[in-house]
Amino acid sequence: MFNTISFIGAGRIARIMLGGWKKAGAVPPQVLAFDTNPDAITSLQADFPAVQPATLEQCAAADLVFGALHPPAMPAMLEQIAGKLKPDAVFCSLAPRIKLAALAEKLGGFGRLARLNPNSPGIIGMGYNPVVLAATLPPDARSALLDLFKPLGHSPEIEENLLETYAVISAMGPTYFGFQFAEVERLGREFGLSREAAREAMRSMLHGTTDLLFGGALPTEQALDLVPVRPMAEDEPAIRQMLQQRLGAIHARLTA
Repeated sequence: MFNTISFIGAGRIARIMLGGWKKAGAVPPQVLAFDTNPDAITSLQADFPAVQPATLEQCAAADLVFGALHPPAMPAMLEQIAGKLKPDAVFCSLAPRIKLAALAEKLGGFGRLARLNPNSPGIIGMGYNPVVLAATLPPDARSALLDLFKPLGHSPEIEENLLETYAVISAMGPTYFGFQFAEVERLGREFGLSREAAREAMRSMLHGTTDLLFGGALPTEQALDLVPVRPMAEDEPAIRQMLQQRLGAIHARLTA
């Protein structure tokens, strides 16, 4: 169904999705990309040579059009492509805040809509990418879209009023912890482990820890209390408060 897909915006999200499809050998037959910054297109092509630079109008004429811009830039773009989408195409927004009803209004009543919330592990096929599908999206298009997302990881269909919460918890989640994991791995190498040993130790430890905490076998407090030495114990209240304040502020801004 989607012989041609396009990205309006050639930044990080486009790279994540193309990376996941490339890893699975599932890059769509034709990929178009438009960006007001020519360097973004050049950078994307360096990793994905099949990407074809295109005008905004050419991207709007694809079978599946991804709106991959930040929320402030979306309304103007939507107005520019209103009336230029094919009647049997699908428009999928990758931006938070702008709801399906607002998308339909900006697109002149176009109803074949979806919203996707990708996160960075999708580039290796292990993303958690909640999706919202408009009630007006026909069954064949819904099925084709969900099939297209499978190589990116898990894409559960959710209620639209929860998408911004998932944006805070899952889409942005790697940014809260990734730099800490990377620093501990670096310290492991500094303390004498080989790069391979440090990376394997971190990978196994993190997989085990997430299963321990969220697999349901033990209550959270008991799982956190299994190790007698907690070098970061004095800092934990401040870190918790920081997470509460920062994530709370982000969530409030996205849902305002």
